[in-house]
Amino acid sequence: MKKIQIFILLITSFSVFAQQENTENETYKKRVLETAEVDFLMSYYAQTGTHASVTGGIGNEKLSDVTPTIIISLPLNDNDVLTVDAGISAYTSASSSNLNPFDSSGASRNGGDDDDDRSLRAATPITGSPWVESSGASRQDVWSNGIISYSHSSDDRNSVWSAHVGVAAEFDYTSFGFGGGFTKLFNEQNTEIGVKGQVYMDAWNPRYPTELDSYIEAGNNLYNGFFSGLDILNQNGVAINKNSVNAWKPFNTTLVTDKARNSYSVSVSFSQILSKKSQISLFFDVVNQQGWLANPTQRVYFGDRPNFYIGTASSIPNYTSTSNTDVFHLADDIERMPSSRLKIPVGMRFNYYVNEILSIRTYYRYYTDDWGIDSHTANVELPIKISEKFTLYPTYRYYQQTAADYFAPYEQNLSTQEFYTSDYDLSKFDSNQYGLGIKYTDVFTKAKIYTFGIKTVDLRYNNYSRSDGLNSGIISFGIKFVND
Repeated sequence: MKKIQIFILLITSFSVFAQQENTENETYKKRVLETAEVDFLMSYYAQTGTHASVTGGIGNEKLSDVTPTIIISLPLNDNDVLTVDAGISAYTSASSSNLNPFDSSGASRNGGDDDDDRSLRAATPITGSPWVESSGASRQDVWSNGIISYSHSSDDRNSVWSAHVGVAAEFDYTSFGFGGGFTKLFNEQNTEIGVKGQVYMDAWNPRYPTELDSYIEAGNNLYNGFFSGLDILNQNGVAINKNSVNAWKPFNTTLVTDKARNSYSVSVSFSQILSKKSQISLFFDVVNQQGWLANPTQRVYFGDRPNFYIGTASSIPNYTSTSNTDVFHLADDIERMPSSRLKIPVGMRFNYYVNEILSIRTYYRYYTDDWGIDSHTANVELPIKISEKFTLYPTYRYYQQTAADYFAPYEQNLSTQEFYTSDYDLSKFDSNQYGLGIKYTDVFTKAKIYTFGIKTVDLRYNNYSRSDGLNSGIISFGIKFVND
């Protein structure tokens, strides 16, 4: 409640300031934003793949996500605009569900060892598979975020100051961020230079693969907790002696030691109108991350350690095949990465107005970091005006990157390494994305809903394919209202 009262107080203060400034300024000037605007955005995303990072680089990557967002922009006076951006992302993930792959078989999620749990195990064999979606709590979640932004333009419109603050949260992660920027226009506003800075103070609420978490909860005793009464199989499908010195145990029982994950970034941009038909923009960013940068939900399997399983022995030879539905490989460790990362992207945009029907918008970015990744991104969009109010937007995007120094596929990392991951987002790959959109624009906002006129309606679809087998599609819809 106090947060709501503070927000109302801020709005009231800005409004009083706006009224005072309008009274003092007798000369007319065009407002930065003429009237309140409301954007409603909605997208649906779906993907498939076979390299789930939660299950160590193999497994079902099926995911679906629905993301509604609302953005409200309020003119406080001629020069100042306040923007509120709020949204959620509700997703279902086969990969995340296998944080505990044994839920689908009725195994206790918390490793409990009560009489009811033992009875359930006796009636239902404990199995799991990286290819079968679990019914665990991590199967679905809602990510939510909110951002408040404020911008101030000088009377001559040649300077713009901006600031923002935001929060976001999901089941295992929270984020608090703030930042600001300054933009200066020269040469009759044909030249623009901008500087922005951002800080994100994030924190893990870590969740771990169930076998690693349960082992620690059971006091490193395979006859306690979750493992009580469960057979652990070796590579040959034979139940092991759980008291043996060669029995399965995690390679490292020290999990997240620093829950902080902070990011600091500075961006410099330059834009120049070259002619009546062309414009070029250049940008350069520096991003520094500090803290626990690995994902604690992601398993790693070592090629120099023996393999152990829970489930059906006969399925072990087919473990990496989608035909495996009832055996799961116990993890050696979670992903481990350096506690710092330096990222440097640099790029450019070039836009060219061909004629009243066609424009060309191009984009290129080169990226490098100290984890060993170098990447290239190229994008082209061709807005085609098919009528006074409708525009088509065909797009194409190509992306290519090298692998991080610490990446290796399933069972190819070694326990002698300091850092390791099997997350294919850090692997070597290239990708292609094709898209098509259509946009309706009515500058006079003749169509109305109550007192709000419809200014634009935007519908787009993009299809994405990656060389490692990941495929996805996203359909997005946006509508902008202005308060008449």
